[in-house]
Amino acid sequence: MPQGLTLSRHTSKYAGTDKLRLAVAAAIDAIAAASIEISELIGRGPLAGITGEAQGSSNADGDVQKDLDVRCDEMIMSGLQRIPFAALASEESEDLVLGDPAAPISVAFDPLDGSSNIDTNMTVGTIFSIVQNKPGQPPFSAPGHAQLAAGFVVYGPQTSLVLTVGEGVDIFTLDRRDRTYKRIRSQVQIPEHTAEFAINASNHRHWEQPVRDFVDECLAGADGPRSKDFNMRWIGSLVAEAYRILTRGGIFLYPGDSRPGYGDGRLRLLYECHPMAFIIEQAGGAASTGRERVLDLAATSIHQRAPLIMGSLDKVQRIELLHHDPDAANITAPLFGHRGLFRV
Repeated sequence: MPQGLTLSRHTSKYAGTDKLRLAVAAAIDAIAAASIEISELIGRGPLAGITGEAQGSSNADGDVQKDLDVRCDEMIMSGLQRIPFAALASEESEDLVLGDPAAPISVAFDPLDGSSNIDTNMTVGTIFSIVQNKPGQPPFSAPGHAQLAAGFVVYGPQTSLVLTVGEGVDIFTLDRRDRTYKRIRSQVQIPEHTAEFAINASNHRHWEQPVRDFVDECLAGADGPRSKDFNMRWIGSLVAEAYRILTRGGIFLYPGDSRPGYGDGRLRLLYECHPMAFIIEQAGGAASTGRERVLDLAATSIHQRAPLIMGSLDKVQRIELLHHDPDAANITAPLFGHRGLFRV
């Protein structure tokens, strides 16, 4: 498929004359337009008055807000409020923003994922999920597999927008000369068998045993049950981790753990886990909590958390096996490992 197709042309071809698709396309275009402004704001940084410093306030989920969190939320809200919508759910807002109850769609979004990295000039991004509004049903109450579209923007060396409308995954990069997103990859497929994993290893002591088992298998390298050496990656930015998986393969893990408040991890189901899972599955990968498919989960609150394990199909399936069958680790564990013959 030829490269260089603009995002606006892509969404126009997708929508045709269908009313629901036209609404989805309008939301994607609005978020894309806002992301161009956000990219420029991030690029200027302190020159635009952006410091990455806390604002003395917290968002709806208790996280400390940075100055850029607030600005990005305002910019995306402003863009989306120009199109018909039933409800908007933002990480930065405690409650839903309600629009026309008869509008065809609702949109959930994280305006600035990874904002804790902004003061160190690291990669951040925007994540969004678009769902159909069904009058009489609460907004965002359907399982994740009911999403109409999902995407994320990476503000890195290039600004790129990753998008699925349920017909595969396309990647568009911002051409700064004419402020237009142009397609650079179409029908993206996650590379198989990549020996990379991403997890915050400092929490090893807090993980459930299946997660420890999987990571220990990777760390054992060529001498262990995986029979290959793995590299560990951890950026601490969900959009950057997802983009790497789409480009190079591997697996990302943000599991629940035993720390207070971390039983379901720290990622939010509606505007982080759902859209990322939709994208990863559309690219031939898998996304799981370790016990169940993320896209089968339905949110009961707009800021609900969920574990997220996503990436290459074989690795996610291995994690699920370790969760469902505690003896699976024993089969290939080193003789004197903590999960070997002397497992309690």
